[in-house]
Amino acid sequence: MTRTHRILRLLAWAPALWIAYEFTWYQQYKLTGHPGSVDFIFQPLADWFGIPAHEKPVRLGVASMEILASVLVLLPWTRVWGGLLTIGLMSGAIFFHTIGPIGIDPYGDGGGLFKEAIFTWAMGVLVVAIHRQELAPVAARFGVSLPFTRAA
Repeated sequence: MTRTHRILRLLAWAPALWIAYEFTWYQQYKLTGHPGSVDFIFQPLADWFGIPAHEKPVRLGVASMEILASVLVLLPWTRVWGGLLTIGLMSGAIFFHTIGPIGIDPYGDGGGLFKEAIFTWAMGVLVVAIHRQELAPVAARFGVSLPFTRAA
């Protein structure tokens, strides 16, 4: 492992800690069924999907995946997978804020939640970029060569 690689891996702690903090902070709203989470985010999404009676399972499913991403991103040997899960979750959040019924500013606070989603997505990308070499063995098992995984 090169010196640059070691430094980058140390620097990856900052975005990993942000992701874990961000996801665990919002669990208090998702897991308890806080009206802000239910009425402004998940019920409008459930209605939009045509499954209005299934808001709770969707909300708890998202919460479960965010908890999993929080754990994965904090463990150095699974950090890249936590980063990938973060990218997926935040891509969904960004998509539903921009295209879906909840909008950029569901709380009337200047789009704070949307901005946090974008920043958390970027932190997931940073984690994956730093730990990209860990993806090569998995890709190789599927016969895929990833040119961007060469040593730094």
